[in-house]
Amino acid sequence: MAALVVAALAIAAPPSAQPQHAPAAPNKAVRIGVLYPGADNAVFRGNFNGFRETLAAAGYVEGRNLTLDVRTGDGRELARVAGELTKVRPDLLFAVARPAAITIHAMTSTIPVLAIDLESDPVASGFVKTLPRPGGNITGVFMDFPELAGKWLEILKRTVPTLARVAVLWDPATGPAQLDAARRGAQTLKLTLHAVEARTTAEIEAAFRDAMREHPNGMIVLTSPILNSGRRGISEQAARHRLPTLMPFPGYAHDGGLVAYGPDVKTMYAQAATLALKILGGQSPAMIPVERPTRFTLSFNLKTARTLGLTIPPALLARADDVID
Repeated sequence: MAALVVAALAIAAPPSAQPQHAPAAPNKAVRIGVLYPGADNAVFRGNFNGFRETLAAAGYVEGRNLTLDVRTGDGRELARVAGELTKVRPDLLFAVARPAAITIHAMTSTIPVLAIDLESDPVASGFVKTLPRPGGNITGVFMDFPELAGKWLEILKRTVPTLARVAVLWDPATGPAQLDAARRGAQTLKLTLHAVEARTTAEIEAAFRDAMREHPNGMIVLTSPILNSGRRGISEQAARHRLPTLMPFPGYAHDGGLVAYGPDVKTMYAQAATLALKILGGQSPAMIPVERPTRFTLSFNLKTARTLGLTIPPALLARADDVID
């Protein structure tokens, strides 16, 4: 984990997030319904493998004693497919990201629900009563660190010393917490901030055109399953407009983006799978503590930096987990 931001945020897994021995897989077959608010593409499948592989290691194997019923959709489509999932009464519902968690939470209070959510405070959102004792049918892995948006600005400013005007690309479906934190961070760092929206991957190109009207010299991208799915397109647009851009998801630097800092999402899926094993083993979500991401990574693409005429400070490179050249 990169020390740069960890010290500032004191990001640490609670005791409940430490590795646990998984219960033995039962002989009976189980069904897990998965709801994802985005496209079923390579980015999602790559991350989801962390969930699938952890279950398989514990003896839950697709085609033998496990059915993974994966449904995807955007906007109103998300509610429709969520309704289909709840009707089949799976043993567990897995809600990926805030829109899915909100949708599932509104539909059932009886089916056990596991969530991965990078945008919500689970208590403030009403998903759980407390982090140690959720008290209902939902538990999961939540990154309730909206102030991380301010740290993204800090990293970008250290990477781009002349940074003054910053565009923020966000998906309104994820809620305003991170955007509000980015605005506070911009004030602290004396940066001018301009927010642009993309609710679907198809809107990313137009969002960049909107951003460039304000003549930014940098951009941060907030967490969203839609924007994660559009990582490659964001990288292409950032290159086209010669705009230094930071994105939370580690794969962004490998896609050609300048810098990425955030939770290792595949590891989060594996972490969620350990909670799924507890639920499938008979524990109630009401008694399974909410966890936070356990692994964050910092990545730079030096080829992109050279194209933009930037030199990454040695102090940042020394803290990087991954450097692409």
